[in-house]
Amino acid sequence: MINHEPNTLYGTTILCLRRGEEALVAGDGQVTLGNTIIKSNACKLRRLAGGNVIVGFAGATADAMTLFERLEEKLEQYPDQLQRACVELAKDWRTDKYLRQLQAMMAVCDKKNSLILSGNGDVIEPEDDIIAIGSGGTFALSAARALMPMEQLDLEDIARRSMKVAADICIYTSHNILVEKI
Repeated sequence: MINHEPNTLYGTTILCLRRGEEALVAGDGQVTLGNTIIKSNACKLRRLAGGNVIVGFAGATADAMTLFERLEEKLEQYPDQLQRACVELAKDWRTDKYLRQLQAMMAVCDKKNSLILSGNGDVIEPEDDIIAIGSGGTFALSAARALMPMEQLDLEDIARRSMKVAADICIYTSHNILVEKI
């Protein structure tokens, strides 16, 4: 049983898939406050670096906005070096007294890289080109792993099917899915 504080925002599902240089990030739009859905069409995806980087977040919205701004600064400092920008952000996130308090995770991708960033200072590159974070992440990850070998399915179809599985199971994930592609 999950015991959530009633006044804390929880839940989302973010899924990042990659085949070669094709990549996408999908996210649901549900925002909950305790056990109540307060919004079903939130956008938890952002394009950064002139549209060349897609970021999806799970966690507190205000914290994620702060992290988007910080990542954008790192991408300006290290253009076309997503991995380096993410490592630099993770260093700051782990060592800065203010940033350490932020409660969010991010799935980040460009044409070459897919990465998970966490507040623990982690920058993780998945071994199977699939990232799934948030409350429904394990459900979306399982579905995506089953569907990725089906080459007749395009990435968006796999993402939408996987996100539907997550939304069917996770009460904090909605069927309102947004997809951003690179």
